[in-house]
Amino acid sequence: MDSDTFDNLPEALQELYIKMQDDLYDGMREEVVEATNEALQEWGQTPGEILQRGLVAGMDIVGVDFRDGILFVPEVLLAAKAMKGAMELLRPLLTDAKDVQRQGTVIIGTVKGDIHDIGKNLVGMMLEGAGFEVINLGINVDADQFLAALREYNADILGMSALLTTTMPYMRTVIQRLGEEGMRQETIVLVGGAPLTEAFAEDIGADRYCEDAAVAVEAAKAFMEMKRRNS
Repeated sequence: MDSDTFDNLPEALQELYIKMQDDLYDGMREEVVEATNEALQEWGQTPGEILQRGLVAGMDIVGVDFRDGILFVPEVLLAAKAMKGAMELLRPLLTDAKDVQRQGTVIIGTVKGDIHDIGKNLVGMMLEGAGFEVINLGINVDADQFLAALREYNADILGMSALLTTTMPYMRTVIQRLGEEGMRQETIVLVGGAPLTEAFAEDIGADRYCEDAAVAVEAAKAFMEMKRRNS
């Protein structure tokens, strides 16, 4: 959020955005939706302005406090659900919006043979809160499904999750398929899940191991920044 621009807003509008951030942090869905509506209707704010000044700014604070152990998974899930409520209002308007700085597109899924999805869903909601378009393929996703989605959505990032040691090796299979199909160079691959390690991620050829949702968001932002610089 550009502080200079924010400081130039009318005081009452600044207060509305700060309240939106606070309510988001506290997981108060109805209040966040109400504030979003007020910013749209009464203040004439664009979807992009609301997203950056209220919602993304609020989720950034949630992400930092989650990383630092101040907030825990249940509280982050509540904040993400509040964000989702506001996004339901904004999403139809964002399609035509010209002022939205989209971070990039992410395909996420739990790999073939694994049906755990709480962590992966949290990552998806946090990424959406950071301004990414997220396509969540769900659980038990095979290489064909991952590759088809990457092509369909022209996605920048592939995020794979596994919670079982028996399903972890399938991540290597997906990455090998990306190489065979000539898609590895342009696809950033992030992996996560309780049994994974940095060494494992390096061994299978992933770009980064993300130990939690906050790290996944930071990594996705950093890789997209690098991608934009190199393009």
